[in-house]
Amino acid sequence: MAKKEYTYEEICRDIVAKKFAPVYIMMGDEPFFMDQITELLLENVLEESERDFNQVIMYGADTDAATIINAARRFPMMSKYQLVVVREAQLVRDIEVLSNYVKNPLMSTVLVINYKYKTLDRRRALAAATDKIGVLFESKKIPDYKMPAFISSFMQLRSIGIDNKAAQMLSDFLGNDLSRLSKELDKLALILPEKGAKRITPELIEQNIGISKEYNNFELIKALAMKDVLKANRIAQYFEKNPKSNPIQMTLPVLFNYFSNLLICYYTKDRSETGLMTALGLRGTFQVKDYLLGMRNYSAMKVFNLISDIRMTDARSKGVENTSVSDAELLKELLYKILH
Repeated sequence: MAKKEYTYEEICRDIVAKKFAPVYIMMGDEPFFMDQITELLLENVLEESERDFNQVIMYGADTDAATIINAARRFPMMSKYQLVVVREAQLVRDIEVLSNYVKNPLMSTVLVINYKYKTLDRRRALAAATDKIGVLFESKKIPDYKMPAFISSFMQLRSIGIDNKAAQMLSDFLGNDLSRLSKELDKLALILPEKGAKRITPELIEQNIGISKEYNNFELIKALAMKDVLKANRIAQYFEKNPKSNPIQMTLPVLFNYFSNLLICYYTKDRSETGLMTALGLRGTFQVKDYLLGMRNYSAMKVFNLISDIRMTDARSKGVENTSVSDAELLKELLYKILH
């Protein structure tokens, strides 16, 4: 029987507690979590004075399975552990051969395999053996609609609170680029006071990242849900004056996500707040209110047609059947179709 799936938080907690597995294989299309776990292992497995003789870092393009196994089978020198890290392991052509080692690993070695942008076949020997004796972690991209909740959890790990609106603003602005998000959150964390409650607010984001707390994609969705024509047009005008901070390529995915989810709402049997939150995978009631409003103001057929309009606007913004209309005009045209 396969072991339970490890979460990123569980793996990090065990590493900090010095509970190391003999083998870590990290795979998938989200490199951020792999890099974070690897850095945590590099910081925690060995003391600085032990690293010269007991830490080996290899790169997949320059090595093979036999070389990795030979390194892993060495005993540590004047240390409890040795650490062997293989970066870009997806480039190791004969990687399945590593199963011969993983089935019977040296418990004094911590072997770390970063298999980026691909996944191992879980039915084959390497993944199956790792699942039994070590940590097999699939690092997946976080869907855009789950980003606000992820941002809140991510900051909670750092003992920092964040307002729901602030989390949504960051999500709309940065998408699911976790490396960029981490850098921006690091920047904000440095600004917070050393003592007292630490909390990231929309005002803090506006002042330090350059996202307006009044004119952003989060507020645009609220305006559209309410069919507030004046507010939606004011936001569009602000976007037109600040195109670098508010490109149409950032706005269209937010609109597409909202109206796609709104369409799901119409096919959900339980249309209560709780039912819609479950159907859409939402954690905050503040988000579901925009969908309840949207269902009052838009028919299912209107939403279906708007999804097509958003796709067409996206294509035109990339030059398809469009040679002269600016991004600002395209957005205004789309908002008119949505609101009328």
